[in-house]
Amino acid sequence: MSTIYKVGYIVGSLAKASINRQLAHALAKLAPPQLQLVEIPIKDLPLYSYDYDADYPAVARAFKQAIADVDGILFVTPEYNRSIPGALKNAIDWASRPWGKNSFARKPSGIIGTSPGAIGTAVAQQNLRSVLCFCNSPLMNTMEAYIQFQPGLIDADGAVTNASTAEFLTNYMKELHIFIERVLTVLPRDA
Repeated sequence: MSTIYKVGYIVGSLAKASINRQLAHALAKLAPPQLQLVEIPIKDLPLYSYDYDADYPAVARAFKQAIADVDGILFVTPEYNRSIPGALKNAIDWASRPWGKNSFARKPSGIIGTSPGAIGTAVAQQNLRSVLCFCNSPLMNTMEAYIQFQPGLIDADGAVTNASTAEFLTNYMKELHIFIERVLTVLPRDA
């Protein structure tokens, strides 16, 4: 019997109609049965300040707990001004603080994103890799995914309409499963 891994996905955009949110829903449908995807929302987090470190607000405690409750994280991010959105950086700051209580330490993670631009979210993903490396989050580097979004790429039901893109994304999710399994074999969650 295969182990089921719970993967929390964090969408870097706060927009309800975000194309990255659409991509996240499509990825949940394309994931192998060993991966159960759940969204970890970031929209209600206030701006981080170390003034909160002694007494985190309830929303931030719930956010950190949601990360603790999953086996891995999938970041699905747009690119804003050649970097990651401020809301995503804010969420990472909340999760990685206070000092010594970094929620991302030893938590396997993957990065993907979509944009109408030809290079997708390549620059934002590189920025995010740098941040997550500092957070000691093992990163899936064997497969990178920069998806150029075009109208109709994902239908209203979350299905990817382009066959080659659907195949690529299905393979991406299979690789994410293999990566999470490999990391958690070496770095068990309760170790």
